[in-house]
Amino acid sequence: MTAQVKTVAFEGVDVTEIEVQVQLVAGLPSVTIVCLPDKAVGESKERVRAAIHALGLSLPTKRIIINLAPADILKEGSHYDLPIAIGILIGMGVLPQEQLGEMIALGELSLDGRILPVGGVLPTAMHAHAKGYGLICPEACGSEAAWSGLEGILAPGSLLALINHMKATQMLSAPACEVQTHTASGTDMREIRGQHVARRALEVAAAGGHNLLMMGPPGAGKSMLASCIPGILPPLDASEILESSMVSSVAGKLEGGRLSSRRPFRDPHHSSSMAAMVGGGKRALPGEISLAHHGVLFLDELPEFPRTVLESLRQPLETGKISIARAQAHVTYPARFQLVAAMNPCRCGYLSDAERACSKAPKCAGEYQSKISGPLFDRFDMTLDVPEVPTLDMLTQKSGEGSAAVGGRVAAARAMQKDRYQKLNLPLRINAELTGEKLHALVTPDDKGKKLLEQATEKLKLSMRGYTRVLRVSRTIADLDQSEQVSSHHIAEALSYRQMQMGRSLEDA
Repeated sequence: MTAQVKTVAFEGVDVTEIEVQVQLVAGLPSVTIVCLPDKAVGESKERVRAAIHALGLSLPTKRIIINLAPADILKEGSHYDLPIAIGILIGMGVLPQEQLGEMIALGELSLDGRILPVGGVLPTAMHAHAKGYGLICPEACGSEAAWSGLEGILAPGSLLALINHMKATQMLSAPACEVQTHTASGTDMREIRGQHVARRALEVAAAGGHNLLMMGPPGAGKSMLASCIPGILPPLDASEILESSMVSSVAGKLEGGRLSSRRPFRDPHHSSSMAAMVGGGKRALPGEISLAHHGVLFLDELPEFPRTVLESLRQPLETGKISIARAQAHVTYPARFQLVAAMNPCRCGYLSDAERACSKAPKCAGEYQSKISGPLFDRFDMTLDVPEVPTLDMLTQKSGEGSAAVGGRVAAARAMQKDRYQKLNLPLRINAELTGEKLHALVTPDDKGKKLLEQATEKLKLSMRGYTRVLRVSRTIADLDQSEQVSSHHIAEALSYRQMQMGRSLEDA
């Protein structure tokens, strides 16, 4: 008899169905796993042996052959433990093949028989729901699986609990959906003194999902401004929660199997490697840009990141996905993120202060800023000069609006965008995703706005990418005003956020 149990292999957030075939034949007692198992899968026979022994059972004195079909797919991860153990128990007559043949199983086993949590339960549950299968997963991941809408979920805490359920001596309850509880996140904008232009730019960037670069001396408040972004962004909607959580699930970063409606905010250190940023490694896990899907990726001290890492962001910023090529497979992860970055104007940071600037200015500024290529600079929708706030102003100025008031306007603008694109049956959520003919059809400035845009395009030498980004930002500014018409003052404000990239002011134009 050959026992058969279904499980999965992961290719990004997609899953490939794997059939675990277990056969007990006459021969010297041994356990052999075939079909491209990695080291974690190869070692599972020892964990399975110990877990079955913890039940008071021993492996039969036969040769046990475990085949993971199809044979040409690399099998990685510890989640194969549970289906292998189930297959052996079916072969031993402890569990019935009929009830388990149409269920997908995944989970890691401890030596005492407990079933430990693993990554990728949510995409597996989505696959099982689409195929009409049931699912067996660790108890700690039951809530995660329940979000798929699948009804036939078994979430035992141990092998013994699974066996008791199948023999109807101790029934398992169906797992319930759980949500992470959050307190207020980030810095409240009320804490920021001065920086009125920066506050406005932050609001515009959050409302449209636009990429933002802030440049200014040390201590001007760039990092503090960025930390305010989580507090003014609206929560994820239902489809965004599933998309974002599937990436976190594959990466094994869902806390207690509970999904969250908070938008991701990732702020990796500038020593991060290429694999950490875009994804990769032995198992091609998602990187920071995918973990920031539908959220924000904040890069502080931008020029200090390795140049190759920064250049690797150019393609996902345009396509919203990242493909990782390996010898055995190509893995694609979603990466629709908003890039927010901060940098000093030069290495010492005091380029505009003659008293504190180094003796190499302005040459040092050119060398420092040249670490960021022109094409990457051009992918920022908005660039902002963040000046130092005088100490006297810090002490005397009153606080501005709090994050709640700003977040209300951001939410209203995003709701306006979502409603607009739903009426037009467009697969878009925010203005930052507008491209091509749709952009020109939906952003039609008035006559004064068209004239201003034409003059700026010629005199500031805007690239086609820069031109489209000005249109997107102007559409967002109009949405913040709850206006369907893009006017000249919307265009003017959008152009003001491109002037630093052009190396001149709007007055020169």
